[in-house]
Amino acid sequence: MFRKLLENSITKSLNRLGVESIPIFKIEIPDENFGDYSTNVAFLLAKSLKKAPREIASSLSRELEKEQYIKSATVAGPGFINIILTDEVYLHAMKEVLERRFFWKVKPETNVQFEFGSANPTGPFTIGHGRQLVFGDVLCRIFSARGYRVKREMYINDAGRQIRLLGHSLWVRYNQLFGKEIPLPEDGYQGEYLVDMAKEIKREYGNKFLDSWDTNAQEFFSNFALNKMLQSMKETLNMLGIEFDNYFSEKSLVIDGTVNKILEILRKASLLYEKDGALWFKVSNFVNDNDKVVLRSDGTHTYFLTDIAYHFNKYQRGFDKVYNIWGSDHMGHIPRMKAALMALGISEDFLEVIIHQYVNIKKGKEIVKMSTRKGTFSTLDELIEAAGIDATRYFFAMFDPDTHMLFDLDLAKKKSNENPVFYVQYAHARISSIFRTAKDKNLHIGILPDSYNFEPEEKRLIKIVLELPSVLDSITEDYKVNRLTNYLEALASTFHVFYNKHLVADPENPRRSTLRLKLCELTRNVIADGLQLLGVSAPESM
Repeated sequence: MFRKLLENSITKSLNRLGVESIPIFKIEIPDENFGDYSTNVAFLLAKSLKKAPREIASSLSRELEKEQYIKSATVAGPGFINIILTDEVYLHAMKEVLERRFFWKVKPETNVQFEFGSANPTGPFTIGHGRQLVFGDVLCRIFSARGYRVKREMYINDAGRQIRLLGHSLWVRYNQLFGKEIPLPEDGYQGEYLVDMAKEIKREYGNKFLDSWDTNAQEFFSNFALNKMLQSMKETLNMLGIEFDNYFSEKSLVIDGTVNKILEILRKASLLYEKDGALWFKVSNFVNDNDKVVLRSDGTHTYFLTDIAYHFNKYQRGFDKVYNIWGSDHMGHIPRMKAALMALGISEDFLEVIIHQYVNIKKGKEIVKMSTRKGTFSTLDELIEAAGIDATRYFFAMFDPDTHMLFDLDLAKKKSNENPVFYVQYAHARISSIFRTAKDKNLHIGILPDSYNFEPEEKRLIKIVLELPSVLDSITEDYKVNRLTNYLEALASTFHVFYNKHLVADPENPRRSTLRLKLCELTRNVIADGLQLLGVSAPESM
């Protein structure tokens, strides 16, 4: 709010000084000894105006001081401008955001889709899946708050070799329950979850499928395993508070003819050719990448072909833009997908791929190794059970998606300020206790006073409360959801400093108490809202 106000004032002031072309400039919160805000705009104008930054800053500061809400604008160093706002504008800002409970929300205008969490449904969600799921869910919540109509979708890879391999592995486990010494297929799935499924089949069907791995058995065991895994995945998602608008079946693209339609379009455009018995797409016609197989020599579709069909389907559904969240191991897939879109006459900007890095879990001093096929992974369910939903979600969100993550389970379980989620939640609980104290003291919370002399700690708290919209906007630009956890921790810290220095509920000074209680209300609201965007609870007591 204050940043936008200052941006407008600086722009208008420069226009009055005859400056029309204004570069993008920064407004920062400096050390409080220098002021409330500062800007570097004079440095950015020096070259085009052929003047020293300090000279530009001097003229601009005089113009800025004509604004009623600016108490002073002074030049510092070689050309920075430090700005101090009036107490009146702080009071006005408090009134405005108290009247607009969700001041950080924007009316939705753009239709977008987020696809995330998509994986072969061949085993329970792993820790790695957990990072993507929470990352995607938090991004969706933030985009929804900042002017986007968001649809969430999970792509179910149910048409490929992995599902057949899963079904075969389950059939082997089923036979082993009858004492049959049948080895798992090469690259088969070894997890104990298949033994549990096999026991269920044995209870219900007896020895009906013993020894025979015919077409009927293949279809039955593959479908049984797929449905059980999808059910398990949805239970985990429900536990994490993640909802999808649609679960999209890869197989449906084959059944409804979309895959064949893509082949027809590419063939008519002379973008396919045969080599080594396979059918290749001319990726190199569009991007600096090798051509890719779309049909294998045995006539089966590649994952790439169904992925092209899937994105064509997305485009036909009328989204303005689609976002895919992929692990870093899929980075090489981006150029070829862009090429496919261009080949279909779709702008490459229609698709935005957001990459995140790997995650490992640390238990004590041990780093847990994860492998779905070998059954040596720690599942997401196990992590949630050990750390709790709040810590699981918060920790996944608090790392820059571009960095590898080490989930410290010991830290996540701590009930102390060392644990960042505990620290933020404690600030919310502490504020709630302040209101209980005020009630016990029969302190009536009236309306805000018409004037007030703010203490530095009060002003600092108001400033950071008002930062939430700009933090969320930054996340919609660079997808770093850890900006929100950083913000909440800074807000909690700022509140604790304020609380430790000033008495809030003071019956001897009801006017000051009213303002401070209102400030606490604002802070509590923003902490609760920030936690809600993270999918984390905001406890009233701890």
